[in-house]
Amino acid sequence: MTFQNGAVSTPAILTSESQQAVWFLGALVRIRAGGDATAGSLAVLEHQCERGYGSPMHRHLADEETFFVIEGELRVEVGGQVHTPGAGAVAVLPRGLPHAFVVTSPQARVLTFHTPAGFDRFVLAAGTPASLADTMPPDEVPPDPAALAALARSYGIEIVGPPPTL
Repeated sequence: MTFQNGAVSTPAILTSESQQAVWFLGALVRIRAGGDATAGSLAVLEHQCERGYGSPMHRHLADEETFFVIEGELRVEVGGQVHTPGAGAVAVLPRGLPHAFVVTSPQARVLTFHTPAGFDRFVLAAGTPASLADTMPPDEVPPDPAALAALARSYGIEIVGPPPTL
């Protein structure tokens, strides 16, 4: 895969065997296409999660984040408004705009698209390696909020508040 004049110039075909998976903040996250495969232009992550999974209020300094809800429902707080996208909904969140989400349905599957890539590297650094066949998270202690915020900062993500409540 090469990057030329702002565009991907060679194809990438990514089989499930070549993809990585991690447990990230309690959800199984599969990196379907990372920056290494897209010359840094895009990252696609699939989040398989349960009620209560979400993010603290944060903003991406270098990338846009787009959510596509495959199954389930989210509560998304962005720009001082609350939205409840369900299956089939798309939420496009510009860089620099504080936002947070929480899963409100019993389970959800969500794709996130990050342009350009970079969030995928943060998830790998903050997560615990998993198998693509995993269905249950390992027993792990939630991350220290200060340590998570420091790690996020190193990837161009600024945590600006707590997660939304259900």
